[in-house]
Amino acid sequence: MGMTSVFNFSVLPGFSITSCDNNNNNKQPRSFSYSSSSSSSSLVRKVQSINSNNDHSTVLVPSDSDPETLISNELASSLLGKNGRNPNNTTNNGRVAVPVVTNKDKKNDDNINNNNNNIREKVKQVVLENLWDDGYGTQSVKDYLGAAKDMIKPDGGPPRWFTPLDCSQPLIKDPPLLFFLPGLDGVGLGLILHHKTIGKVFDVRCLHIPVYDRTPFPELVKLVEQTLRLEHALSPNKPIYLVGDSFGGCLALALAARNPNIDLVLILSNPATSFNRSNLQPLFPLLENLPDELHRTVPYLLSFIMGDPMKMAMVTIEKKLPPVEAYEQLSNTLIGLLPALSGLSDIIPKETLVWKLKLLSSASAYTNSRLHAVKAEVLVLASGKDYMLPSADEAQRLHRVLKNCTVRYFKDNGHTLLLEDGINLLTVIKSTCKYRRSRKLDMVLDFLPPSKSEYNQAFEGMVGLLRYAASSVMFSTLQDGTIVKGLAGVPSEGPVLLVGYHMLMGLELFSLVEEFLKEKRILVHGIAHPDLFSGKLETSLNEFSMMDWLKVFGAVPVSGPNLFRLLQRKSHVLLYPGGAREALHYKGEEYKLFWPKQQEFVRMAARFGATIVPFGVVGEDDLVELVLDYNDLMQIPIVNDYVKDMASQAERIRDETDGEVANQSLFIPGILPKVPGRLYYFFGKPIQTKGRELELKDKGKANELYLEVKSEVERNIAYLLKKREEDPYRNILDRTLYQLLQSSSSDIPTFEP
Repeated sequence: MGMTSVFNFSVLPGFSITSCDNNNNNKQPRSFSYSSSSSSSSLVRKVQSINSNNDHSTVLVPSDSDPETLISNELASSLLGKNGRNPNNTTNNGRVAVPVVTNKDKKNDDNINNNNNNIREKVKQVVLENLWDDGYGTQSVKDYLGAAKDMIKPDGGPPRWFTPLDCSQPLIKDPPLLFFLPGLDGVGLGLILHHKTIGKVFDVRCLHIPVYDRTPFPELVKLVEQTLRLEHALSPNKPIYLVGDSFGGCLALALAARNPNIDLVLILSNPATSFNRSNLQPLFPLLENLPDELHRTVPYLLSFIMGDPMKMAMVTIEKKLPPVEAYEQLSNTLIGLLPALSGLSDIIPKETLVWKLKLLSSASAYTNSRLHAVKAEVLVLASGKDYMLPSADEAQRLHRVLKNCTVRYFKDNGHTLLLEDGINLLTVIKSTCKYRRSRKLDMVLDFLPPSKSEYNQAFEGMVGLLRYAASSVMFSTLQDGTIVKGLAGVPSEGPVLLVGYHMLMGLELFSLVEEFLKEKRILVHGIAHPDLFSGKLETSLNEFSMMDWLKVFGAVPVSGPNLFRLLQRKSHVLLYPGGAREALHYKGEEYKLFWPKQQEFVRMAARFGATIVPFGVVGEDDLVELVLDYNDLMQIPIVNDYVKDMASQAERIRDETDGEVANQSLFIPGILPKVPGRLYYFFGKPIQTKGRELELKDKGKANELYLEVKSEVERNIAYLLKKREEDPYRNILDRTLYQLLQSSSSDIPTFEP
């Protein structure tokens, strides 16, 4: 037998924790008390109330126990996990950790079952909608320090798993399992800022390593491995996520090396595999001889080395606040946070810190010797201001060494990346196409809609300047042919296929996606070039970019199956027949369509009765000037080699019969910004294909409709080019003056359609 066979760490207040530990010479189970003071959703509080009112306790009961002892399955489900199953419920001698209901409680069973069934019905009815509330930004490091106080009380027990209350009710059907492996602290609360977010789409378990536990690293690997293999046996076709923070990153990699046949997705935050290269190595031996009275300052000082208190404090600050109010909130948060950091000396007392540093050294050596065996999918999150470990260099090394490794670089964050502002873990997982519920990623079926916090971060943070500069205006056409401002003419019920002109560098994309979400709460799925998803454009220190946001907001690789699935699910799909040829056009080719000869989308739309909405967009020539196109770049030595190399690696998505549009090389054109004008969008009259499937199977009829859509797009572009001359606020200076005289939030007028 291994060192530890099973742990069940219940976080519901008033319930005991049952653990079976082979270090215990008597081989008897130990019980520990735990009380949680953390807040939870009302749904979880209902479960909590049911349990506490009936005063059930968790004990070890032989599986062949007295038939008079009745087990409440629904109550067990609320305590031990979905479907009433605790993945760690089997212990030595065939014993099972379950809540026990004796005869005196039998009369309450029906009420308990009914209440829990009602709760589960409510959970089943909840679906993730566009702009769902993910709860990000409601927890901070102060919450971590407060919750850690309760969890570090000595209980003599070994490492164990627990599920935070905020993660106890996933909203996604059959969610993948996520194990969190903690860093140096060992508390297991390192994801507290992300509990509400990931808890809705993952089945979360966190590893807690007690303060005075001294389990060697190899034994710790075996302990976690036992749970890992059990979960894999229960769900062999589902991936298992291992989120490793610092020391936990070593643990995750070691597990992946020992279990190459298990489908693992590793997310490593500043992994401690570089511990032997830490700049602090000369100081570590001094800690062992440091007087006890001085030790209380060490964790406090380490907190400044490991993380950025300013970044930690900014997590809960509303980004829309005026500067003065934001500064006031930040000051108050810092005043409350800095004294609380002194509590780290209780989380990591002197003898524990000395032990953990030795454990880190052992973990790093153990893991580095086995990296060659890692076959798992790996995402490394590296900080640029990590003063404890050379995390940026380590990320580049792992990118070279590991077979399937992606890196995201956060240049302004410290070692405690997951406790700082500027990173939403679920957003990063989604943007790197790592979220899946089966062995193979399905970009459509595994897609998670954008949350409200993602919307705010993307459109008010990342593209806020473009939004202000472009001041986009949308027009659409009603069924009677009336042109109106806004998107009222675009059907709200899908499937809808938006077919139009692709502006230089895709400048129109972000405003289009934003307006549909803001006005109609509809997500438009863009069909994009496969190279944006293949990793060919990745580097060993990729920062979170606009390309990542495109994936968060529903872009999928262009392919027949993806278009099929999107239309089948009645989605709104954004399609550019001209593709990269239009988005990377040459000088003098603005507003010219480069469409293939084939009717690529018409018959697919007819198959699902999709509504086709042709649209035009203008304004690129008012925002930027194209100074270096493909022909110019090919005349520049060295640069032309780079362009050729980029083109040779690009995936061909059309055959040679498609002519010029099929042979477009990918490159980055040279552009210069102008004094901004304005972006204008015009969505034409919707074209119905419902009931026309048989008719449009005829190539001639399909081609007629195809040419009709193309002509409508050209007419829309011509209409906007003419009408924008009538806009008194086409120039940014006129718009700025208008906002100064009116209100900064006022809708800026434009021409009358």
